[in-house]
Amino acid sequence: MKTFKVIPKITEYSTAKEFCADFNLGPKDLVFLSKSTEKYFQGMLNGAHVIYRGSYGKGEPTDLMVEAIYKDIKDIDYDRVIAVGGGTIIDVAKLLALKTFSPVVELYDKTIPAKKSKELIIVPTTCGTGSEVTNISILELTQRYTKMGLADDALYADYAVLIPELLSDLPYQFFATSSLDALIHAMESYLSPKATTFSEEFSFKAINLILGGYMKMALYGKDHRFELMHDFLIASTFAGIAFGNAGCGYVHAMSYSFGATYHIPHGESNYTLFMAIFKKYQNLNPTGKITKLNKLLSSIIECNETEVYSYMDKILNVILPLKKMKDYGAAEKDIEVFTQNTVEKQTRLTANGYLPLDFNTVKNIYQEVF
Repeated sequence: MKTFKVIPKITEYSTAKEFCADFNLGPKDLVFLSKSTEKYFQGMLNGAHVIYRGSYGKGEPTDLMVEAIYKDIKDIDYDRVIAVGGGTIIDVAKLLALKTFSPVVELYDKTIPAKKSKELIIVPTTCGTGSEVTNISILELTQRYTKMGLADDALYADYAVLIPELLSDLPYQFFATSSLDALIHAMESYLSPKATTFSEEFSFKAINLILGGYMKMALYGKDHRFELMHDFLIASTFAGIAFGNAGCGYVHAMSYSFGATYHIPHGESNYTLFMAIFKKYQNLNPTGKITKLNKLLSSIIECNETEVYSYMDKILNVILPLKKMKDYGAAEKDIEVFTQNTVEKQTRLTANGYLPLDFNTVKNIYQEVF
């Protein structure tokens, strides 16, 4: 039996002002955002408790970040958590809505149960995470030198709020890495053995919007993205619904150790491995479900189905030039460690792969992108 569900209520607003009027922010709210985003909410927080992303370091979310926030908010009385931001803010905010989230490592080890005690409202400010509609939170566990995902229905938002205005000044690098991440979500979830008829439709729609947008940018220039921000934001949520039901596979599994070790933004570490893994899928099983995916891709990028991944390489490099692992400082000795971590510690993700990859195949992919 396969099931499909969308838990959060999804609402759209043109502006932050409309959102604040409807949700009536006040003293019983905990708002987690960045100072650069606060300008959209000026004069509308009405005494809400505000914590800033920048107060807790840079980069991807970590266990240390969560523990520092816990110390600052443990005595605050709040009923709602309102997360306005990208993947780091959203992943952490999901934990802030739980009854107990410290020590956070014990939560991820599941020795502390995940029990929701606050209402959670998520407002994304990038076009990639899709986390506003998923029950997953990803943290770097610093003592273990890897990222881990906690998947539990207690992490679902009550409301996912889409406001294109908040993406109007999104820096190009963040746009590129986040939208690439959404594309990977959509393609991985489509090939997942857990995919359903419904999740596949959301995957297809997200792929159409993102790749179609990239084709327009290749034609009209990178600034054309501002004409397409609503499409990219919706595509990210579509992809989130798809992978929230069907899961992501080897791209995410293999990027976690690499990204955590060298503190690489999530979408960028995924991108490093993306095409190498899909080309490997194509070589190992070219007649399976991937044929349907290739047909869709070829119709968007206007090429032969047998050439989709070489053509995608060219298009994606226009959006973001691809780097090798060594360009980020990786050492050759990392390959063995990353392979071991993927095979032994990322089974939640590898179970969603298009087909199972053995130790030597995983190692070979790392070698290809090194």
